[in-house]
Amino acid sequence: MQAFIKNVIPSEMNNMRIEIDEFIELYNEGKCELIDVRVPMETKVWQVNFGLKIPANEMPERLDELPKDKLIVVACPKSDRSNMARMWLATQGFEVKYLSGGLLGLMEHLKGGKAKMIKL
Repeated sequence: MQAFIKNVIPSEMNNMRIEIDEFIELYNEGKCELIDVRVPMETKVWQVNFGLKIPANEMPERLDELPKDKLIVVACPKSDRSNMARMWLATQGFEVKYLSGGLLGLMEHLKGGKAKMIKL
């Protein structure tokens, strides 16, 4: 935990998040996994049809579902919950970042013909 706290400084903040274009590239190469940390009610209202759906409050019981050989990218509509989930997962030994712009930013980026950018 002490090493984690030492990294919470402005010069290291970029190491905590991933930009959408970089995420898409790594996801398409099979090097990262998206974890949607929204609650079930939210995922019923609007779907993201790739990645894992693990609500943030279920993370402790579902850690075994997370790949240990890939970068974990956590996402929620913006970034509040995903950053909290990222912090907790980092303390559990995962290589993890939160998605800059959140799921709303990702969907905006992939709207229309750009949806073909992500490999399903």
